[in-house]
Amino acid sequence: MSKIDDLIKEMCPDGVEFKELSQLANILNGYAFKSTKYSYYGIRVIRISDVQKGRLSDKDIKYYPLERKSEISKYLLSENDLVMSLTGNVGRVAMITKNALPAGLNQRVACIRPDEKILTRYLFHFFDQDAFEKAAFDSATGGGQKNMSTVWLSKFPIPIPPLEVQKEIVRVLDSFTELEAELEAELEARKKQYEYYRNTLLMFNEGERAEYVQIGDICNMKRGRRVIKSQLNDIGLYPVYQNSLLPLGFFNEYNCRAGSVFMISAGAAGNIGFSNVDFWAADDCWIFDCSQNLSERFLYYALKNQQNTINSGVRRSSIPRLSRSFIENIKIPLPPLEKQKQIVSILDKFEKLTNDISVGLPAEIEARRKQYEYYRNRLLSFKKLNDNE
Repeated sequence: MSKIDDLIKEMCPDGVEFKELSQLANILNGYAFKSTKYSYYGIRVIRISDVQKGRLSDKDIKYYPLERKSEISKYLLSENDLVMSLTGNVGRVAMITKNALPAGLNQRVACIRPDEKILTRYLFHFFDQDAFEKAAFDSATGGGQKNMSTVWLSKFPIPIPPLEVQKEIVRVLDSFTELEAELEAELEARKKQYEYYRNTLLMFNEGERAEYVQIGDICNMKRGRRVIKSQLNDIGLYPVYQNSLLPLGFFNEYNCRAGSVFMISAGAAGNIGFSNVDFWAADDCWIFDCSQNLSERFLYYALKNQQNTINSGVRRSSIPRLSRSFIENIKIPLPPLEKQKQIVSILDKFEKLTNDISVGLPAEIEARRKQYEYYRNRLLSFKKLNDNE
């Protein structure tokens, strides 16, 4: 970092000027795209769900017909435009890439286009800070769905070091994000490899020692038991799973032993979990009590291999739900226990390499992310010019 330190000492030793964002950039609000007119291809609609932490999501992409381009001409985006979510995960930013074009800005997403005094990529790193996201969240209004005002955003103070300093900061921070992107691409390739082997290992041809059985014939499915939030703590003995694979909190009792398979039935319906520790399954969880000739870990992989089928059975309403009968009718292979153990041993290795945050690529990505966050916070902390404190 010595080059940046030298530049700061030379060009702004007494601090830098801070200006409100509106003095540095135009802030464009999005257009109310009509979902009834979405098409299979055309102009990508950049929605709040597309703006993830520092990147655009590649899931559930929506398109608007190309023939309606003139209707949304004011809201068409360009490569390297900076977009920010104004609702939900308020303050999250992403850059528009060439691959995302043509693209249009949806309502409750802002596009920030800076003038010549400040680099777009510098602003990206500045807004990508956790401190800014917290400030944005604290400023937002609303209950479950937070909403951030562009008036508040326009007044947010931005430090403006000389362009040469900005360029060097961007060069350093981009080197971290580029490496992280390369690692994530490699991890994605490993996950596809893992899925291929899981599918291959769990596919049995006629004549092989494996029959296909319905879940309801080999497992007893039980619903978890309700707990209320006031009974839970932020820390405790046993995690509580309710409507997602993230613990709702912790409880001082458990109703499922370590090594159990469970599935979310409402909310993140269809998500499949396996716990290595004792836990409490709440009433939006199905728990699988396996017969003696079915390994719980093998069942976990067999269900994961049927994820697309399971997702197709989710009833999409205000709260997505999945019925017991649909799951009970799903068929899985049932080879001898010894064969199940062999398959589990192979797939456990892939699972660890692709999902375990303590080893392999996930650990490497996490280390690079923390390194990036450390240097980002350090490089973007400036003394205010004429600040006597």
